[in-house]
Amino acid sequence: MSGQSLNMSLEEDYLDIREQVAKLCGDFPGEYWRNLENQPPSGSYPTEFIEALTEAGYLAALIPEEYGGAGLPIRGGAVILETINRMGCSASAGHAQMYTMGTILRHGSKEQKAFYLPMIASGRLRLQAFGVTEPTSGSDTTQIKTRADKQGNGYVVNGQKIWTSRAAHSDLMLLLARTTPADQVERRSHGISTFLIDLREAKKLGCTITPIDAMINHNTTEVFFDNVPIPGDALIGEEGKGFRYILDGMNAERCLTASESIGSGRYFVEKSVKYSSEREVFGRPIGQNQGIQFPIAQAYAQLEAAELMVRKATAMFDAELPCGGEANMARLLASEAAWACGEACFTAHGGFAFAREYDIERKWRDARLSRTAPISSNLILSYIGQHILGMPRSY
Repeated sequence: MSGQSLNMSLEEDYLDIREQVAKLCGDFPGEYWRNLENQPPSGSYPTEFIEALTEAGYLAALIPEEYGGAGLPIRGGAVILETINRMGCSASAGHAQMYTMGTILRHGSKEQKAFYLPMIASGRLRLQAFGVTEPTSGSDTTQIKTRADKQGNGYVVNGQKIWTSRAAHSDLMLLLARTTPADQVERRSHGISTFLIDLREAKKLGCTITPIDAMINHNTTEVFFDNVPIPGDALIGEEGKGFRYILDGMNAERCLTASESIGSGRYFVEKSVKYSSEREVFGRPIGQNQGIQFPIAQAYAQLEAAELMVRKATAMFDAELPCGGEANMARLLASEAAWACGEACFTAHGGFAFAREYDIERKWRDARLSRTAPISSNLILSYIGQHILGMPRSY
């Protein structure tokens, strides 16, 4: 950052978008989300909500105008997702279509962008699946076992992905697979490639998607590839350089999901303040008690500080500056702040926080998940220690 200036708004930016997204979310109240949780995993996807976001153009926000999108910077996408969560809805159902754009826009071919992006922007194709994590490798992405072996003009994929959210409701998947065995490359991150695959075809040819019944309704799945052929033009960029390509997607993911946590934190703070100001026990508002008021105030301060880092990270991403440290720190601080806000809100509501009709417990579960996925707090701390502070590798 030395010698470089950075434009970063400190105001409540994109006011029109905030207002319109909030209005759209008003059509999907807590009852809508609670009813989805009563469905089995296979039937719990918020299809109507995603269709409304798509029709309004919000899921195409980061796609350039020439391909039918809004052409917004990542800060614009962050505002959309923040507002969705602030309104009590769940941005996770559609956020992958935004953060996968970093990989496709920066490393996809002209032909790939011209073919796929207009259909994604219009809603004809849905890109909501990011196939990275595997059962045996966990957070160590360089040790993935899924292979894409060259065969003729294409590849044959074998392997398994886990925690691949929304795969059952997506037409396309951004897939990470090893194309050169790990023992044949100089660095562990080499020999891994990124593919944009058509799940509709893959499911006919040996790809199986199994829903996972989880604590929070994220429509997550396991994906199995059994000799699945894919065309050569599914490859994004150069073979073997896919790990570097998805870092753009991961930095975008960190920024966007951090913004979701900011939205969740604001939801909790607003609920806490309103309830504790109106609820009276022992003849006075419970918010008058320091035991209720101070945790809310402390969490709010954390949230404000976290938002500044989120704004810095998105500004650096949009300026195409190296932002791995900032994106990771934004993710860490925002998820911790959202959790602090959720805890304060839960405490303020007392026993009523357990009642599903208040929606606190649903959002509270979501806030807890954000400390583990899509990246754990400990992995971020190890990144900061090693890559920013220059300390020995901790694992």
